[in-house]
Amino acid sequence: MKIENTKAQMRKGVLEYCILSVLKDEDAYVAEILDTLKDAKLLVVEGTIYPLLTRLKNAGLLNYRWEESTSGPPRKYYGLTETGKLFLNELNGTWSELQNAVNLVTRSKNKQK
Repeated sequence: MKIENTKAQMRKGVLEYCILSVLKDEDAYVAEILDTLKDAKLLVVEGTIYPLLTRLKNAGLLNYRWEESTSGPPRKYYGLTETGKLFLNELNGTWSELQNAVNLVTRSKNKQK
């Protein structure tokens, strides 16, 4: 089994949650979203993010607007819908529970005693 495949699957599993979290406070365009994810060491390419953004938009979690740019073509800014905000709140709870569960399972036996 190749470790890189497992690492990639783990990252993909949390990518939706991370994108919604990036957009929780303000709208952003794709380059900003990618930069935030890369800064967090979540290496994502444009070919991965565009289909995911479309899926989140089609699910009613995101909306977008076009905004003129001073340095090139107009930019598409993505933001959370009200449904997206509620969905993110649910994911926050689930993430916390999952994080606690994984920490319990992966903690060394000596530290538990």
